[in-house]
Amino acid sequence: MPVDGIAPSPKKRLYLFDIDGTLITSGGAGETSYREAVGEFLGTLAPLEGLNFAGNTDTGLARGVLLAAGKEPTREAIMGLHDTYLAILADRIHRHQGNLLPGIIPLLDCLKERPDAVLALLTGNLAAGAELKLTHYGVWHYFAFGAFADDHHERNQLGPVAASRAFEEHGEDFTPDRIYVIGDTPRDIECGKAFGAFTVAVATGKYSREELSSHHPDFLFDDFSDADAVLAAIAPLQD
Repeated sequence: MPVDGIAPSPKKRLYLFDIDGTLITSGGAGETSYREAVGEFLGTLAPLEGLNFAGNTDTGLARGVLLAAGKEPTREAIMGLHDTYLAILADRIHRHQGNLLPGIIPLLDCLKERPDAVLALLTGNLAAGAELKLTHYGVWHYFAFGAFADDHHERNQLGPVAASRAFEEHGEDFTPDRIYVIGDTPRDIECGKAFGAFTVAVATGKYSREELSSHHPDFLFDDFSDADAVLAAIAPLQD
């Protein structure tokens, strides 16, 4: 009940966005940079054979390629590969034809203005790589915090990290029923389900609507071009 005629504030929801294939396409800058970095750092591209970039983390990729090359995935080795990758990405991001995906700016603008919505990232990118990409495409400022590949090499471990950072930033405990994990791969769906969050899949990446549907996300969109319809589904107004 309202106290002294003042209605209680609605409980905030936490919206955790993936980057590649969800917010942007970098025109291949990220994957090409990683492949080039592996070649430069290890002297061969062979360790990349069979590795799936979609939905993976940069740290998970690093561990995979180092092990495939017969090298111990020590902190120093992983950092060395990452430093090489980030230096290449900083150059390549300007040379590839990428873009924001449909409806992203209207969707982010609407959520940013809502007092009951908190925007953050949950991504397999390194924090520095995420900043490079999203600054280039003009949307880094929408996100005050996030969970990144720096935090854990397994994507399914990143949800609780993001929730913990949301508590630090807002002093509010975001229970899984108020968290939405938004991404374009089955791994994003799996990540959200791993800690009980709502899962929002969008078919703007490498996976079709049918492929994503088989993993049973809570919400599924072809794209976010109809921001009003997306908001009505995942961010209904609260009493």
